[in-house]
Amino acid sequence: MKILNPILVLIVMFFVARYNKTEGKITKTITIDSLGACQGISYQKGRYYLYGDREVGIMREYQLKKDLLIDQHKEYKFTFKGENIIKHPTGIAFHKGLPTFVGNSVKQNAAGTIWKAVINCINWEGFLKTRKLDGNLIKSIEDDACIQGTRPEYVNYKGKWFVATADYGNKANEVRLYNPEALSKAHKTSEKGILFKKFTCSPWVQNLHWIADKGILVLIQNQIEGRKWRLTFLDLEKSLASGQESVIKVIDTDKPDELEGFTFTDKANKGIAVSSSRKNNVSFMDFAVGG
Repeated sequence: MKILNPILVLIVMFFVARYNKTEGKITKTITIDSLGACQGISYQKGRYYLYGDREVGIMREYQLKKDLLIDQHKEYKFTFKGENIIKHPTGIAFHKGLPTFVGNSVKQNAAGTIWKAVINCINWEGFLKTRKLDGNLIKSIEDDACIQGTRPEYVNYKGKWFVATADYGNKANEVRLYNPEALSKAHKTSEKGILFKKFTCSPWVQNLHWIADKGILVLIQNQIEGRKWRLTFLDLEKSLASGQESVIKVIDTDKPDELEGFTFTDKANKGIAVSSSRKNNVSFMDFAVGG
């Protein structure tokens, strides 16, 4: 009996996992309006919050019923005294009992080579009640440790919670972990005691999603700048140990528009992805159990 080369077997297994069309299969796509260009989705306590950059930074609340997002007719504006504070929301880091952070990444020039990134610490319960930042904006922190943009998400590393964020561009991209308590009191992320650890990662990261029960960080990406969907699943602990992303698998789709956000639902094999398109901007996805 001929014994297969173990290295060859591993290579074949990698490519089967990477290109298995049952992984990340889009089962249905719908249109959610009134968001401007949708920039992400956050699942909290049985509700789905979709956020975008309409005439002001906006967030709207939905409930999932089967394969539909039901509008709860609650609209939240990232404004303070009418001023558009979070113009381009790029991530919501929420975890019960810890400070809530909302990212804001803004181009400073037409070429998109200069960015200003701000992480806003918010009284989240108050914001959900009043639906505005008035009285609820605790602090705005300049993310000057970033390379291009900010997109906060809570992750757990060795029993402790950190705020992870990542860059968007194609040069020297990093995922960085910040101390949340220190971050909530800082003026800039470059201050001592804010950055905990970091590692290099692949380009065009639009958002992050943490799978808590598996210790997996999902990079929500584009395959090329601003186009074509990609989800990259990372082993967070191995990535931090090596200083570079430790890839478990990559899932690409044929969707040609700009993927902006993703979350798993309360079912391990179901996910929801959102794009910046004005139509057909919300897609329901199926995944292999354990994938």
